[in-house]
Amino acid sequence: MESPQEELRQPILQTNPDSDQPQNNEQLERILSDTQLSTLKRLQSAIVIELKLLFHLATPAAFVYMINYVMSMSTRVFSGHLGNLELAAVSLGNSGIQLLAYGLMLGMGSAVETLCGQAYGGRRYEMLGIYLQRSTIILMATGIPIAVLYIFSKPILIFLHEPVEIASAAAVFTYGLIPQIFAYAANFPIQKFLQAQSIVAPSTYISMVTLGVHLLLSWLAVYKLGLGLLGASLVLSLSWWIIVGAQFLYIVVSNNCKYTWTGFSLQAFSGLPEFLKLSTASAVMLCLESWYFQILVLIAGLLKNPELALDSLSICTMMSGLVFMVSLGFNAAVSVRVSNELGAGNERSAAFSVVVATSSCFIISVIIAIILLALRHVISYAFTEGEYVADAVSDLCPLLAITVVLNGIQPVLSGVAVGCGWQVFVAYVNVGCYYFVGIPLGALLGFKFDLGAKGIWSGMIGGTLMQTIILLWVACRTDWKREVEEAAKRLNKWEDKHKQESLQIE
Repeated sequence: MESPQEELRQPILQTNPDSDQPQNNEQLERILSDTQLSTLKRLQSAIVIELKLLFHLATPAAFVYMINYVMSMSTRVFSGHLGNLELAAVSLGNSGIQLLAYGLMLGMGSAVETLCGQAYGGRRYEMLGIYLQRSTIILMATGIPIAVLYIFSKPILIFLHEPVEIASAAAVFTYGLIPQIFAYAANFPIQKFLQAQSIVAPSTYISMVTLGVHLLLSWLAVYKLGLGLLGASLVLSLSWWIIVGAQFLYIVVSNNCKYTWTGFSLQAFSGLPEFLKLSTASAVMLCLESWYFQILVLIAGLLKNPELALDSLSICTMMSGLVFMVSLGFNAAVSVRVSNELGAGNERSAAFSVVVATSSCFIISVIIAIILLALRHVISYAFTEGEYVADAVSDLCPLLAITVVLNGIQPVLSGVAVGCGWQVFVAYVNVGCYYFVGIPLGALLGFKFDLGAKGIWSGMIGGTLMQTIILLWVACRTDWKREVEEAAKRLNKWEDKHKQESLQIE
């Protein structure tokens, strides 16, 4: 009979007979290291294995992100058909306010992605549950000051020179999103915890069912009960809490998590300062990125015709965001793949995963961009009936296509950064490219050269392009053997802390 410690060290995926990932990981590294095979043969075999591993993660992950985004987008659609003012208000509340919490919570949750992914690859399963709880505690505490900002959203928007009528309506919508802040705080650590173990199907099924419930409740709240913008946002918050509850229930009852989740522990409250430091670095990296596009919407509200600019940009950013969910699926997949391989000591597999993921997502994004250009004249009618808005959206579609292609590369490279623990470096890159190049260039083109929304967006694209080039250059020059050593140091450091804290509690 095995001791508890020996049982704990057994591969977690043995609880799922259908999963062959550990064998595939070892096989991939052997193939890439086998010099007796020809280069072409090694490449063909490795691509088949990596694509299988990658799409096993990316497809359901992208589907989950897309369904969750459709929940938010459907709220805009329901509200948009109440009138152009409501659409502009929801756009401002969603893109200008809500993404503040989304970017911050998702960014801080990336600390779990780095640590859980590398711990899982290194078969240190007992640490995953502790990381999950620590992250949730930190994110819940972070949600309190964000909620205060939501409460004062109206004076903040007016201070930023947004039109009073739009700011008032956006504030009403934002009040109903306060419960969603804390749903984010619980959801993202849970999501990263599951993804690190390649458990993605349950989240897909949960999101599908929740989307159906959300659409029904939104229709009842907005059209039948007449609750307007507040009702729409409250339903959105409720839907996110349904997802959180269902995912946590799965973790508690599923055999797939029996080694990584062993119940609540007081150890989750120790070591919080160190964990907060890594979470903050992760948050800065993603927040600087997500806020970049929030600023696009806020600046658009200062143009000569703010309602038309906000409506057209809202529709284009919604479409871009929907397609971006595909890239986020690859972002999650490559982050898990790279962190798992680094934790297992497989530097060749980690590097190869980066190449395959980036190429695959780029090809898919180009295809989607072509489809969007073909449908440029009809896209807007799904969101509003205004002909002027439709013409403005059609005019912005070429920029939308370029954004979609860039978003096919950049999120994957950000996923590589998370998998390797490069969050601090990427934060500096984001500051330089987005805030010292993209935003000033967009404001110059939009206002000085009177190019309006097209000018603002063009500047933003310039910043994104620069960031993508820098991250590509860094990825190409990465010493993957050194990254394996850094991952081992990181895991040893956190495991030593865990052992010390266990002794202190005992």
